[in-house]
Amino acid sequence: MASSSNSSVQKSFKYDVFLSFRGEDTRRTFVDHLYHALQQKNIHTYKDDVTIKKGERISDELIKSIEDSRFFIIVFSKNYASSSWCLDELVKIMKCQKMTEHTAYPLFYDVEPTEVRKQSGEFGKAFAKYEREEAAEKWREALKEAAELAGWELKKTVDGHEAKFIQEVGRKALQS
Repeated sequence: MASSSNSSVQKSFKYDVFLSFRGEDTRRTFVDHLYHALQQKNIHTYKDDVTIKKGERISDELIKSIEDSRFFIIVFSKNYASSSWCLDELVKIMKCQKMTEHTAYPLFYDVEPTEVRKQSGEFGKAFAKYEREEAAEKWREALKEAAELAGWELKKTVDGHEAKFIQEVGRKALQS
């Protein structure tokens, strides 16, 4: 689709939103409600347990789906940093974020942005097991970059009411 202001070609995306989250923390609760709220607003959303087909290599499918998504909602929860899958996913998201066609939004679910930025508190405890990993520095940098983006914080939005918070995220997603 050609832009009216210049001759550059805009990328066509398969998904409007890619959800990045720690499954054990939020898959069947908060993220499930968020996913369905976005779907109800006709926002085509990627969620791994809905989208990945049996027999496909998960890592390949995730990377392709990140590249094929316009927006990223990163749900930072207490155990997000305990998953190398989540951290690798975040590194890819932050690389895509640097391209003009992609936009990432951090969503802080029961963690403070400073905990993510500095890998402190409960979030830091989850990350601690990776301190000596070869990838630790790139993960740390991606966490810091993501935590510095404008996003949403559950505790400070609609007094922490999850349903109202999800409605607010869905409303803002439509504005993007």
